[in-house]
Amino acid sequence: MKNTVKKISDHSYALHLEDGRCFTLSNRRDSSLDSLFWQAQDRNWEYLPHTIQGYRVIPYGIDNQLPTRLRDILDSNNLGPGILERQMGLLFGQGLYLSQLSFEGGKIERQWKEDREIMDWLESWDYVSYIKGCMTDYLHLKGFFDAKYLERGHRIGRNPRISCLEHIPAKNARLEWTDSRDIRDVRHIIVGDFENACVRTGVRVYPVYDRRNPGKYGASASYNHTYSFARDFYSVPQYWGALRWIVRGSEIPTIFKYVTDNGINLAYHIHAPNEYWDTKRDTLKNIHPDWDDARVEKEISRLTSELLTQLTEVLSGKENAGKFFYTVDIPSENGSGAVSWKIEAIDQKIKDFVDSQLKISEASASAITSGMGLHPSLSNVMVNGKLASGSELLYAFKLYLLSDTEIASNGILEPINQAIAFNFPGRNLKLAFYHQTIQAEEAVPADKRVKNQ
Repeated sequence: MKNTVKKISDHSYALHLEDGRCFTLSNRRDSSLDSLFWQAQDRNWEYLPHTIQGYRVIPYGIDNQLPTRLRDILDSNNLGPGILERQMGLLFGQGLYLSQLSFEGGKIERQWKEDREIMDWLESWDYVSYIKGCMTDYLHLKGFFDAKYLERGHRIGRNPRISCLEHIPAKNARLEWTDSRDIRDVRHIIVGDFENACVRTGVRVYPVYDRRNPGKYGASASYNHTYSFARDFYSVPQYWGALRWIVRGSEIPTIFKYVTDNGINLAYHIHAPNEYWDTKRDTLKNIHPDWDDARVEKEISRLTSELLTQLTEVLSGKENAGKFFYTVDIPSENGSGAVSWKIEAIDQKIKDFVDSQLKISEASASAITSGMGLHPSLSNVMVNGKLASGSELLYAFKLYLLSDTEIASNGILEPINQAIAFNFPGRNLKLAFYHQTIQAEEAVPADKRVKNQ
């Protein structure tokens, strides 16, 4: 038997050594994760263009597949998708409403307003679905693509108005290449099925939306993002540094399954004395002098199988508790001592292996939640085997509202608020996420507290 490596999953492998030992490995150099990490460290993936359907685009990831790579990694993780969903719910709050900022007593106050004309326009093209799509891409990638379409009246000389906005999934959009390496000089956004090289769908080309002149193009697109440090074009998510932990945490259930299905799982080691079987061979030859060596060995094989079957029945199964194995010692030929069978219990140290993997799982859970920027109590992750108390949850939520919502809200809602400002000049209204203030239970009047039914 030679040392062999078997693939367990996309990012994990099992190393089988000649002596029977088995080790699990994660993130080998030739795994698909290389395209995200190892190769990305060798060069900047935005440095050279990719050509798709005759258009040069700025690659989104080393292989131009970053959104789908992240999708596949997160799909196999038990924490990542749930944390992102929780972030989405916390950010969305109680919904979207028009608001206006004002200054009162030296403080900034947000006043919620009703404007039926603006709401009728928003509801005419399902603005909530648009925002949820943009929010999903933003939380996963810290950026999103969208398209703006003008009403047809501008073709016959009417004042231009934006008819609707459309979310473009990040996996289907790329920035056109610019030799200046300045995102402000990007002139077009290319849209198509980049996951499959746009072979069957072809591409659509949108001019980049001009925020200083929104009525310039009948249809235009934009890439809306929060700048990532030292990156020229595309942003990367805030959990980028935690991706290895996400992958590692995802592989632990697969490793457990592999060890369970393919481990040796021995409970006993049976030592058979060679002299015992030599005596059996001599006995068979005396009883059957006409048998040749092949026939004798065949009978020895049958006797061995029969004996091992009996041992299996004795040593396994809960009904066999308390049974014993009887042996007879056979003196050795040189008189040095007795030759005997031995049965030794095998300590597989599986508990140590399981405990170590569970500790890795706990470490990965902590790294994932912190890497995604959400307090463990808000993500419903247990720390040191305990869930957060009510006061910890309340203060974590208040801190989240005060520090983690404005940047994301502005990034996600900026395009639609630009459209509102263009279509309804002078209204000075913007969409915002409404978050209801939560009070500690002791601060709530007794008659207004939630009662158990």
